[in-house]
Amino acid sequence: MQTTRITQRKPAPRRSSSSLPQDPPPGYAIDPNASHMLRYQASLPHLPVPPLASTAAKYLETVKPHLTASEFSRTSAAVQSFLSSPLASTLQGRLQARAADPQNKSWLSEWWNDVAYMGYRDPVVVFVSYFYVHLDDKFRRNPAQRAASLIKALLPFRAITESGRLEPEKVRGAPLCMASYKWLFHSSRYPTIPSDTARKFDASKHNHIAVIRKNKFFIVPLTHPVTGEELSAAELEVQFERIIAQAGPTPSAVPLGALTSDNRDLWTHARNVLLSASPNGLNAQNLEQIESSMIVVCLDDTKPVTREDISWGCWVGDGRNRFYDKHQLIVYDNGRSGFLGEHSCLDGTPTLRMNEFVLASLAHGKAELGPERTVTTGHELPTPAELKFEINAEVEKLVKESEVRFDELVGKHDLEVLNYEGYGKDLIKKFKVSPDAWAQLVKQLAFHKMFGRPGVTYESAQTRKYQLGRTEVIRSASNESKAWAEAMLDPYQKDSTYLASLFRKAAGRHLQYAAWAADGQGVDRHLFGLKRLLKEGEELPEIYKDEAFAKTSHWELSTSQLSSPYVDGWGYGEVVPDGYGLSYSIGDKYIRWTITSLKRNTAELKHYLAEAATETLAMMEQANAAAATAPKGAADGGKGKL
Repeated sequence: MQTTRITQRKPAPRRSSSSLPQDPPPGYAIDPNASHMLRYQASLPHLPVPPLASTAAKYLETVKPHLTASEFSRTSAAVQSFLSSPLASTLQGRLQARAADPQNKSWLSEWWNDVAYMGYRDPVVVFVSYFYVHLDDKFRRNPAQRAASLIKALLPFRAITESGRLEPEKVRGAPLCMASYKWLFHSSRYPTIPSDTARKFDASKHNHIAVIRKNKFFIVPLTHPVTGEELSAAELEVQFERIIAQAGPTPSAVPLGALTSDNRDLWTHARNVLLSASPNGLNAQNLEQIESSMIVVCLDDTKPVTREDISWGCWVGDGRNRFYDKHQLIVYDNGRSGFLGEHSCLDGTPTLRMNEFVLASLAHGKAELGPERTVTTGHELPTPAELKFEINAEVEKLVKESEVRFDELVGKHDLEVLNYEGYGKDLIKKFKVSPDAWAQLVKQLAFHKMFGRPGVTYESAQTRKYQLGRTEVIRSASNESKAWAEAMLDPYQKDSTYLASLFRKAAGRHLQYAAWAADGQGVDRHLFGLKRLLKEGEELPEIYKDEAFAKTSHWELSTSQLSSPYVDGWGYGEVVPDGYGLSYSIGDKYIRWTITSLKRNTAELKHYLAEAATETLAMMEQANAAAATAPKGAADGGKGKL
C-alpha cells in the first residue's frame, strides 16, 4: 500500500490551555461560531494545485538517481510528451476546478481517504496500523495499576478535546487543521464492501471503555453508578483487577477479536455472520458497546523485556487479544505499556499528542488520580460485565480461519530495533545540519551498502496547514544523496572535506524537498489527482505507462520520524512486499530505528544502519578537523566550502 503511517516529522506543540491569547496569526481569522479548538479552521487555506511544469521538473529530478541514462531519456520524452499534450492541460484544468469548488475543503481528501485507507482491503494490522511503545513507568509495575493510571490521565485530554477546548496545534505560528481530532475517542472503523466506513459516537451516551483479557471482552463505565462522579485511578485499578481475576487463566477458545485482523472483505462477511448468529440482537449490542467505547484496553498476559519483544507485542500482539478497528492501549503483566493506532481517519499527530499528554502528566506528577486506595475502594462498584456473544459453528470456523491467516502473515515478518547510542541531535546540530536530513542520508548510505544503489524512499510530511490536510511524500533519494553515498563507498576517495561538501549539498536538497512537500508542492499527490480525473475513453498518458513511474513510486523504504521523550519506540509495516518499514526517532543522545520487512535480511539492514551512522559522524568530524588546520582560504580543498 503506497501510503504513509505517521504524518508527524517533529513533535507538535503541546499547549492545551484554552486561556491562551485569542489574537489570530496574520492571515487567519477567528470563527466566532466555532469551538476554541476549531476557531481557525474556516480560515485555513485549501490544498493548492501545483503548476504542472513544476511537478514535471521535480518528478524528473527525483527519478533520475534510480534510472540508467537510456531509461532517463525515455522518461524525459514521456514527461515532455505529456506536458505538451492537450490532455495534460485538460486534466490540470479539471483539478483546478475541483480545488476551486467551494463545496470541496480539499481536492484530495475524499479520494485519498478512500484509496489509501477505507478502500484498502488488506488487513489493517501489519499493513496500516502503527504502534508506540511507552517509556517505562518504574512506579507502576502492576498491570491493573498501570492501566488505571493511563485511563485516568487520559480523561482530561478527552474532556478538552470533545468539548473543543483543546488549543490548536501550530507550526511556526501557523495553525494546523484540527478536524481529525474528532476521531480520537468513541469512534470505530467498520468493515464494508467495497470501502470501509467510520462512525463517531456521542461520548456522553457511551462513557465507558472496552477491556480485553484472555480474548474476552469486558465493559467498564467511567463514572460511579450512583453519584455519577468520574472514577478515581484507585477505583479503576479495582475494576481492572476484577477483570483479570474474572478472565481466569484460560483464554477464550473463540477469540472474536481475531476477525478484525483479517482481510477487510472477509471481516465484512464474518461480521454479518456474527450478527446473524444472534437473532435477538445481542451480538449487535455487544459489538456496539466495544465500538462506541472511549478506547480499548488490551490486558496482555505476557511480560516483554527486549525492545523487539515489546515492539512485536504493540504492533501485532497475538492477533486474538485485540480489536484492530479502534485505537488501543496495551498493558502487559509486568506493567509495560504501549498504543496501537487505527490509521484510517487520522494520522499520528493527534495520537502522539494524546499519548504525550498522558505519559507526561504521569511522569511529572501532574495527573489528578484521585484519592489513595483503601480497603473499601470499589466495594460499591458492580463487577465489570463480560460481553457474552452468541456463537455458532460458522462463527467458530471463521474465527479459526482468521487466526490461521494472521499467524501466517505475521510469521512471514521480521522486526528489528536499532537503538543507536553513538550520538543524537545534540551532536548533529553542532555541525549545523538538520537532524532529519542527517538520519535520512544515513538510511541512503545503509541502503547503498546493502544493495549498491539508492533506495526508493518515502518520507512522510504532514500537510495539515491546509484544510483536511494529511500527508505528502518527501522523495528522500536524490541525485545529491546518490553522489554522496557513492563517494563514501569509493575506497579511493579519502578527502573528508569533499565528502562533507557532498553531504551538505544532499542535506540541503532534502530540506528543500521537505519544504515543498509541506507546502503541498510535492510530486506524488498531484500526479495521483491528475490520473484520478481521467474519464472513460481517455487514454492513460505515457508518463503513467512509463516504467519509471511504477519503479519510483514503489516505496522500498517507507520512512517517518516521530521523536518524543515519552515514547520508547514506534513503528509500522512495510508498504511493498520487497521493502522495509523504517520508522525512526532522533533523541538528544540517540537515533532509534524500528525496521520491519517480509524477512528481507532485516538484521543486515540494521547492521548497515549502525555502520553508516558511525561512518557519517567520522567523516564529518574529520572534515571539521581538516578545516580547523587548513590555511585560511584553503579549507574547501578547491571543491566547495564546508
